[in-house]
Amino acid sequence: MKFIVSSQALFKQLQTISGVLNSSNTLPILDNFLFEIKDNILKLSCSDLESTMTSTISVESKNEGSIAIPAKILLDILKTFPDHPLTFSFDEKMGIEISSDYGKYKLSGFSGEEFPKSPVIESPTSVHFDAHTVQRAIEKSIFATGNDDLRPVMSGIFVQLSENDVTFVATDAHKLVRYKRTDVKTSTPSSFIIPKKPMNLLKGILQNVDGEIQVEFNESNVSFSFENSSLTCRLIDGKYPNYEAVIPDQNPNRLTIERNSFLQSIKRVSIFANKTTHQVRLKINGSELNISAEDIDFSNEANERLTCSYEGESIEIGFNSRFLIEMLNNVDTDNVVIELSAPHRAGIIVPEKNEGGEDLLMLVMPVMLNN
Repeated sequence: MKFIVSSQALFKQLQTISGVLNSSNTLPILDNFLFEIKDNILKLSCSDLESTMTSTISVESKNEGSIAIPAKILLDILKTFPDHPLTFSFDEKMGIEISSDYGKYKLSGFSGEEFPKSPVIESPTSVHFDAHTVQRAIEKSIFATGNDDLRPVMSGIFVQLSENDVTFVATDAHKLVRYKRTDVKTSTPSSFIIPKKPMNLLKGILQNVDGEIQVEFNESNVSFSFENSSLTCRLIDGKYPNYEAVIPDQNPNRLTIERNSFLQSIKRVSIFANKTTHQVRLKINGSELNISAEDIDFSNEANERLTCSYEGESIEIGFNSRFLIEMLNNVDTDNVVIELSAPHRAGIIVPEKNEGGEDLLMLVMPVMLNN
């Protein structure tokens, strides 16, 4: 078996799918890329059993067949070449020879038959999304996912499709993000939970993808197809918590503040906070916001004052500064609105105004103030 391919085109495709690779695999075959050739099309696959990513590229070949090639050594050699043609030849004993203008390189591969088969999604529901919409939805929500192995449903992003909108939700029980798009609709309401790893992969890849992506799913798997690539992954099994129930609907106290100055202030003050709780205290009175933190063990203390626009009664509330920083980093508007009801109830952070078709809400649980 033999084919000719552009070194940089191959490297680019392999780099895209290589995010699926694990540093330690239970099956040694998963440390390889699967190469399958048919009708001058080379199909590249990579899998960790939970997620499988494939990509196609045009090559010159008179043969058909498949072989698994060690991923690390192949990526290492490809990134050293300028863009020029490479000839790959395979023999019956899975010996691989790569010929370039500079010389020849030999390594051994494995039978393509050993590689796990890509999952086929039977009788799927299909929807189309704008690539930018999906990338943005993941970017705005993924930081709020949990890492608790005992609650796997909270370690993924919950996607809820309805006739009016699509909603992406992520929570770890301390913070929650709900990202809604009213410009995407589907005729068949449904919902599923996608694991964090494939979502992180998509977030990076879709930055460079224009146009639509096709999403197909059934009860156990979901696949995203775009340009000449596709990512298929197993869904998280289980019932997502009722996130609507934790979002308070009565928030009489409303603070509007310049996002960046608030963010920088929290970053400075939080340096002096307790290293376990990361607690910062917000004290709002009239048009003045006082941000403070202290670490009694080390006699560290910080205090800053900001002007703000505030409607409501004076309030003093504590939050984990790391959560506030993450949330403020994921809001794009110049000003943010923080809605509060009581010192022991969740705070809501929203952009002052949402972009077209977008509805972003972030919820953060307070921490008990030690007066």
